[in-house]
Amino acid sequence: MPTPHVPPDQATADRLSHFLERLAHSLRANLPSSSISPSMVALLARLDSDGPSPVTELSRAEGISQPSMTQLVGRAENDGLVTREQSTTDRRVVLVDLADAGRDALNERRAARSAQVQAALADLSPDDRATISDAIGALERLVDRTDRPGR
Repeated sequence: MPTPHVPPDQATADRLSHFLERLAHSLRANLPSSSISPSMVALLARLDSDGPSPVTELSRAEGISQPSMTQLVGRAENDGLVTREQSTTDRRVVLVDLADAGRDALNERRAARSAQVQAALADLSPDDRATISDAIGALERLVDRTDRPGR
C-alpha cells in the first residue's frame, strides 16, 4: 500500500504551526515572571498596534468572548494600564485606549523578550542568524495575511 503523499505546502504549514507552538511556549516559560498575564499582554499589544478600540472589536480581534474581554479591560483599567473614553463620533461607543503605564509595561515585556531572543540568537552560527533574518520579512507578510478578519 503506497504511503499517503503530503503536499509540500501542507508539510510546511504543519512544521511552521508546530514550531510556532514550541516558540510561544519557550518564550513564555523562559521569560522572567511578570504580574501581567499573557492575555493582558495581548490586549496591550493590540491597543498599541490598533489604537483606541471598542470592547467588541477587541474581543473579536483576540478571539475571546465579549464578557471575557470586558473583564480583562476592567482589570487593566483598575491597574492603570488602559483608559476608557467615550467616542467623539458616536456617543454610544466607549473606546479603550492604552495608558502610559500600559505602554511602559508592554515596552518592558518586549525588551525582556528581545533580550531573551538576542541571547538565543547569539548561540547560532552566522549563517543561521542570516537565514532567520532573511525569513523575517516573509513571516511578517504571513502574519499580515492571517491577521485579517475573515481569514
